[in-house]
Amino acid sequence: MASSSVPQGRPETERPQVLLLSPPSAELDEVLSARFELLKSWESPLPLDRFLATHAADVRALLVINLFTVDGALLDALPTLRFVCTTSAGVNHIDLAECARRGIAVANAGTVFSQEVAEYAVGLLIDVLRRVSACDRYVRRGLWPRGGDYPLGSKLGGKRVGIVGLGSIGSEVAKRLQAFGCPISYFSRSRKPQFPYTYFPSVADLAAQSDVLVVACALTHETHHIINKDVMAALGKEGIIINVGRGALVDEAELVKRLMRGEIGGAGLDVFEHEPAVPEELFGVDNVVLSPHVAMQAFESSSDLSRLTAANLEAFFSDRPLLTPVPLPA
Repeated sequence: MASSSVPQGRPETERPQVLLLSPPSAELDEVLSARFELLKSWESPLPLDRFLATHAADVRALLVINLFTVDGALLDALPTLRFVCTTSAGVNHIDLAECARRGIAVANAGTVFSQEVAEYAVGLLIDVLRRVSACDRYVRRGLWPRGGDYPLGSKLGGKRVGIVGLGSIGSEVAKRLQAFGCPISYFSRSRKPQFPYTYFPSVADLAAQSDVLVVACALTHETHHIINKDVMAALGKEGIIINVGRGALVDEAELVKRLMRGEIGGAGLDVFEHEPAVPEELFGVDNVVLSPHVAMQAFESSSDLSRLTAANLEAFFSDRPLLTPVPLPA
């Protein structure tokens, strides 16, 4: 890891500076403010380019809140930067190749959100199958007295679930769905013999043998639109897609088209390809559950994230190994 020694001219007792380009939560702000000098771009009267230029000679650590893009242009403006810490588990918003080329270490949220996201994925699946949100709308609109019983949904138990990406989130999803009596299969970059699930070497083969696909892999160039028209066709018109990874893992236009035609049984979507824009065609569809990218957000995980973020920053400034380093391309 690149050295994080205090720049010449700065007293050793001075708190290390951390650059932020978007506001953190109140809890994270409080935790970090006690240990670091936070440079908050949004509080400055200067435009961002001038704010960055003002601090370019000193900033060695950047804290990325949510999915703020870290690309070559931003890194060019911060020539002394040596560490990027993001509060998300995914890192598709960070140009890892550029970070590697410049000797910049990267850390993420690790597995802090894994259980929360897994729970949310199961919740979305139950909602789609049992039509919980649709039933709620039916009652609230006063339709029950006039329309009678709402159409039946499907049970979760026994559904064949295929998980795309058996990492920390996917394995937690599998563990929970096993308790419902769901046979579990998966696609991952490689077979994972530590898990007692059926492995498929292609997503289309996995879809052909599944009633449900839960998408939980990282977004990379290779996984962009990994759920494409061939996979959707293999899943079939009764199949369900749950996406708690990133929106661009699914060919959103193709999914919308198939949902409108009745060629997919339903979907539970916490993420979208062009957030916060959501295809309006889905707003009136009762077999689709929509959620504003909140699967990882729970009260309990907020404190864990704050502690982990502070610990990663302290490790960097103390030249100790990062707690949740992100592997960089060679």
